[in-house]
Amino acid sequence: MTLPDPPSDGAVERPKNRPAWLRWLPLAVLVAGAAAFFAFGLDDYVTFDTLARHRGDLLAWVETRPLLAPLLYIVGYIAAIAFSLPGGVLLTVTGGFLFGPVFGALFAILGATGGATCVYLAARTALGERLRAKAGSSLQRLQAGFRQDAFSYLLVLRLVPLFPFFLVNIVPAFAGVPVRIYVAATFIGIIPGAFVFASVGNGLGAVFDAGQTPDLRIILKPQILLPILGLALLALIPVGYKRWKGRGDG
Repeated sequence: MTLPDPPSDGAVERPKNRPAWLRWLPLAVLVAGAAAFFAFGLDDYVTFDTLARHRGDLLAWVETRPLLAPLLYIVGYIAAIAFSLPGGVLLTVTGGFLFGPVFGALFAILGATGGATCVYLAARTALGERLRAKAGSSLQRLQAGFRQDAFSYLLVLRLVPLFPFFLVNIVPAFAGVPVRIYVAATFIGIIPGAFVFASVGNGLGAVFDAGQTPDLRIILKPQILLPILGLALLALIPVGYKRWKGRGDG
């Protein structure tokens, strides 16, 4: 007996008669979670002042729970990104403060990648196939071009925050970008920024002692921004080479 070929990463095998509400459920949960967050005023607590007031308790709790604390931090980060809540940079800085620059950055990268993937999968399940089916020829060509160089484009968008993080999370779902490419580009692309902000968090104690708040514009300093822009240009080299080679073949 011949078994059917498994679906590719770019397509997800779905039951043909799946109810519409089931397709929309993951996205609805994420939207409801975000709405509840703001409705209960929880955004008022996502501040450096809150972290400064509770830093002693947090550091003590992390010290006594070396395994549980990182796990809860990663899960919390996943939830924050999945619900598209504000404070991603604050969470990364907090990770550096609680776990040090290396582990803080690593935990933040895992959390951000996991949360972004949740948004991507929810959007693709609810809207991706319908939008691609109804797309006109011009949009289909745009989608095809994006998919062809998806890793390079996504890597640039992750390295250089030209657009809001949540927007970059969902657009690839509509373009049909394969899961493995989305996850890999997201994971790699947020590494530089995560280490920068985790390093800021590592010195947060001294900043709090001085009665100040950290300068998050550090990412815009030339000695930090220029290398990141250089990495973004490197990521575009394969795209440029393909275009150049295509002209030569033509």
